[in-house]
Order: sequence, then C-alpha cells, then structure tokens
Amino acid sequence: MFENQLFQRVENALAQVERDRKVRVLFAVESGSRAWGFASRDSDYDVRFLYVHQRDWYLSVENRRDVIELPLSDELDVSGWELRKALRLLRKSNPPLLEWLKSPIVY
Repeated sequence: MFENQLFQRVENALAQVERDRKVRVLFAVESGSRAWGFASRDSDYDVRFLYVHQRDWYLSVENRRDVIELPLSDELDVSGWELRKALRLLRKSNPPLLEWLKSPIVY
C-alpha cells in the first residue's frame, strides 16, 4: 500500500473514532513490526492512540471503559487508551506505552 493512501486510511479511521465515540485523538502512532522495520508481507498496521473524552465523561462517579478497540478491518488494527489511563501506566513504565512514545511513525 502506498504511504499516502495508508496515512489517509488511518486518518479516516481516527476521524471516525472521534465522531462515533465523541472523543478527541491526541496522539496516534504505528506500533509493532511495521514501526520497527520487521514487517512481513502479511503484517497488519497496528495503529495505537491516546484520546480524551468530553468534559462530562470525567464528571461521573462511575468507572467507565477507558479503552477503544476497533474490530480488525483489512489491514488496520486500531486501538487506543484514554489519557488518564495512559498517564497511570506511564508512571509504571508500561512497555507498550513506552514503545508508542518512541515510535518512528506518527500519524
């Protein structure tokens, strides 16, 4: 797939997440084999992102789901973490999050 087409597909997927889930994506990267140059012909694109909800989501006393995972589609595997979750995990030096922060491919 051409790089411009891929970036457009990823941008479209993230825009759809923002519309459907009423969130704002703050940061999105490629994770996994493609990010580090170990992809095979069958490798999918592992898009990972951090997001925030609208204010009222944070005013609830109920615990709410803090992960967005989209069903696999063609070559895209898209999932993200809510910012507070990510910050709590960063405090614990979470390896996947540290990988995301160092990814050479930022969408």
